Amino acid sequence: MNILLTNDDGIQAAGIWRLAEALRPLGRVTVVAPERNQSGIGTAKSLHAPVPTREYQSPLEGVRAVSVGGTPADCVILATESLFSEPFDLVVSGINEGANLGLDIMSSGTVGGALQGYYRNIPSMAVSVTSLSNVQFDGAANAAKALAQALLAKGKAVPAPLLLNVNLPNVSRSLLQGIELTRLGPRADMRNVETEGESGHYRIMHNKPVGDQAEEGTDIWAIRNNNVSITPLNGLLTTAEGTTLSQALAHEVARALGMGK
Repeated sequence: MNILLTNDDGIQAAGIWRLAEALRPLGRVTVVAPERNQSGIGTAKSLHAPVPTREYQSPLEGVRAVSVGGTPADCVILATESLFSEPFDLVVSGINEGANLGLDIMSSGTVGGALQGYYRNIPSMAVSVTSLSNVQFDGAANAAKALAQALLAKGKAVPAPLLLNVNLPNVSRSLLQGIELTRLGPRADMRNVETEGESGHYRIMHNKPVGDQAEEGTDIWAIRNNNVSITPLNGLLTTAEGTTLSQALAHEVARALGMGK
């Protein structure tokens, strides 16, 4: 399996290297990620300026890394269209520090990176842990590995294109209650704005969620109840033909996390 990893937290972020470590036994892992944090950049692409790239010193043996002076979308576009000749079998974006839930995914750089794989008919997933501090990456890394293994085993049975949004609560594995196949909740991303003196400069801060009633079956409800949330964003896994596959994927994640569901 030829796996492409990207993120929006930047190539130095701990999450992408924990993910690379988990996926390395499955095949060839390549990291192509932004040189700096691109959180909240969504699906933006650098259409009107040169995009610099450079080789990055990978901390993992056998994992090649390229730093990109652009967005997560740029990273996947360059990796699939120009930087490498061999096609990728899977695109994974993450592990993101912070939730990507509900309508907030519209501005998520993590999802924006995975979306470029989806556009190219490559099975893709975005993986996030719903905390910005003391993030526990192990559960998310194991979940991503289980999903990758299941997709590899299914082969041509996987409907293409495929796009999954995976979120885990920031709790120990023993506190995880189960795996939920979910739909997007209604939460909207309202940003706090701070004024910097009288200079006419402003700073847009982290999101302030509003209108986030958590209905059962939504990704927000799943996280609030300490479940792993897997949201199919392509729609194919919610059809009659895709139900068996989606349940099989959930089962593999549960088994990897020791829940036996």
